[in-house]
Amino acid sequence: KSNVFARYVTVGGLDVHPTQKALVVHYEVEASILGESGGHMLGERKEGQKIIRMKSLSPSTDVGALAKKVLEECKMIPASRLPQVEQLLYYLQNRKSSPVESNVEKKGKRTVKPKELTPFEGIELNEEASITRVDEYIELLYEGIPEKIRGSALILQLARNPDNLEELLHNETALGALARVLREDWKQSVDLATIIIYIFFCFSSFSQFHGVVSHYKIGALCMSVVEHELKRYDAWREELRKKNKAYILFIENGSLRRDQDKALRKYHGLLAKQEQLLRVSLYLLLNLAEDTRTELKMRNKNIVGLLVKVLERDDEELLVLVVSFLKKLSIFLENKNDMVVERLARLVPCKHEDLLNLTLRLLLNLSFDSGLRAKMVEVGLLPKLTVLLGDENNRQMAMRILYHISMDDRFKGMFVYTDCIPQLMQMLYEHGEEEIETELISICINLAANKKNAQLMCEGDGLKMLMKRALKMKDCLLMKMIRNISQHDGQIKSLFIDYVGDLAAEIKEEEEEDWVLECLGTLANLTIPDLDWELVLKEYNLVPYLKDRLKPGSAEDDLILEVVIMIGTVSMDDACAVMLAKSGIIPALIELLNAQQEDDEFVCQIVYVFYQMVFHQATRDVIIKDTQAPAYLIDLMHDKNAEIRKVCDNTLDIIAEYDEEWGRKIQSEKFRFHNNQWLEMVESRQADESEPYLYDNDNDRTDLFYSAGTLSKDSAVHNTENVSICPPLFYATGPLPTPTIHFPPICSPSPSPHPLKPSDLAAPLWISLLCGLVQTLRSLLCSTSKNSGYSACANSYLSLTSF
Repeated sequence: KSNVFARYVTVGGLDVHPTQKALVVHYEVEASILGESGGHMLGERKEGQKIIRMKSLSPSTDVGALAKKVLEECKMIPASRLPQVEQLLYYLQNRKSSPVESNVEKKGKRTVKPKELTPFEGIELNEEASITRVDEYIELLYEGIPEKIRGSALILQLARNPDNLEELLHNETALGALARVLREDWKQSVDLATIIIYIFFCFSSFSQFHGVVSHYKIGALCMSVVEHELKRYDAWREELRKKNKAYILFIENGSLRRDQDKALRKYHGLLAKQEQLLRVSLYLLLNLAEDTRTELKMRNKNIVGLLVKVLERDDEELLVLVVSFLKKLSIFLENKNDMVVERLARLVPCKHEDLLNLTLRLLLNLSFDSGLRAKMVEVGLLPKLTVLLGDENNRQMAMRILYHISMDDRFKGMFVYTDCIPQLMQMLYEHGEEEIETELISICINLAANKKNAQLMCEGDGLKMLMKRALKMKDCLLMKMIRNISQHDGQIKSLFIDYVGDLAAEIKEEEEEDWVLECLGTLANLTIPDLDWELVLKEYNLVPYLKDRLKPGSAEDDLILEVVIMIGTVSMDDACAVMLAKSGIIPALIELLNAQQEDDEFVCQIVYVFYQMVFHQATRDVIIKDTQAPAYLIDLMHDKNAEIRKVCDNTLDIIAEYDEEWGRKIQSEKFRFHNNQWLEMVESRQADESEPYLYDNDNDRTDLFYSAGTLSKDSAVHNTENVSICPPLFYATGPLPTPTIHFPPICSPSPSPHPLKPSDLAAPLWISLLCGLVQTLRSLLCSTSKNSGYSACANSYLSLTSF
């Protein structure tokens, strides 16, 4: 104890920071232990540097005055170095900002962290602590609450200096005593709990000391403290609510008024101290959460629920800390579902810039979940985010959240009732020839897919401005937005008539595929009856381009698909359809169909082209007589894709109406498909029992088919799910024929004809089911009657079934 600890700081060189507006002070610390006589016993040297940032330095700054202020603030720089400091500041003042420096500054603006903790009100002491008197401070921890507060406050003074942490770390007695006092007395004094947790917070600020904090289980203790304080907060509010209610009922009672005022002052005092304790506790937990294993333990103890409950508070610094913590936790799936969007909605917008920025970042993380996006719209965040588009500092973050909301078709129409679309259009207009921000054009592309939004975008000269900029800059994303606008029926499509020529002129070999893709897609959407497509194809010589692009592998699949869609659009015009048929496009489409038969989108669009062409006499004859397109359509008639089946059926119905031969083939295939299960069972029974078909030749029984032109496919009775031995029934518009159906005799290999009448065929369903049951039992008993043990029973039952 007689030894003396001494520390000397020696300033070395002064320099400017290479990328920031800051001075770098190099210094050396010499720590020595002196003996009783003042002699040097043990010493250690350590080099370090201090960065002094000059945020206020500008071309108009008085360098001399700033240099003096630097010396006043930084005591380690001697006064003799004032000229050197002035020279370095002058250099910084005239140095041009480098790209690295700009990036660092921007990055610094984007990164928002909770404000550093400072000594709280009520825990500062007039005396100055010394590292050599730690043992005295530890002894105070064994006295009463006031002494414990004083001893821990003095240790806190030491812990707030990072240079003392390592020495305190090796003092296990001090740390053990602090942990014990916290564990035993934290409920008795909020000030004591705040100070001791603050000491351990100083250790948690450095990752290498996290092990010490975990060793004394301070994290678990902080969780208990936070949970307990939140329950106390609810109790205070309930008590205050009761006093307010009593005061309202007896407003003229002066004593109740005084009690209410007293309770309110007490509540605010307790609340201020409690928020200090919550802030330091949560900050310590946030530091410990760097380790994902520790974070998982916090998750299991409902840290998310506790943080969400703290969002009710009004203290902005506490809210900044809580939202920062929630943002860190929100990247994990298990945590995001527990976050209450309603509590965050009240923070948007707010006057505290850092809190608003952090809240938007948290909402951005949550907006990746469709359910939470729906909740954001439900609580009214959409108009609030729209207002932030006018805030330069938060525009980008708000735009990203709006982009996620705009991806959902359920909410695209809700943008109409906000000021969002006019603001977006104004931003597009203000960009001029500059490149448009990705977030901005992405929202516009999504919103243009909604008809009402598209109408707003086209109001005034909106479409004219978009087309002019897109064609001038050859902006693919802007043209994609225009393409989405063009897909809506009604007056919107008629606005594009003036730009058909401009779009068609862009479809050339020399242009980039992405640009041609968007221009071609926009043209393909223009299903306008009055548009002369023949003139457009001839004037801009588009037929050779379209034919060449139909070859598999000639371009990207997206471009080839748009070519097919374009052909389907122009095929609505009779003259265009003839021009395309003569150019040999139909065989090219069939070849493409073979190559892309696994792609449902390709198949559906190619079949739609055939559907458009069979409407016209000239192209119908080419498709039916000169190509095998009907055969391909028959194969696709039973495709798994419902849209393909629908287009195929409509096309085949038209072909069957105009060509008898193909009509019979189509009828036969439809009969086989609709009655496939019944036919398979009949064939299997014939194989098992060596019996002939129930029909002599089903292909010759055309009188059982429904005929084209008089019967649609929906008129048939489809019996593909519940299999029956009885043949399915087909109803025709004409008189029902009288078929002769041969049922094999029971347990007899030779057939015995039983002619049925039309009234028999129209028998009730229960008769058909009974017939099937008897047939099944007959087969079973035929196979078992050979067994002597069952012969008597079998023969008697067979007699009954024969009857």
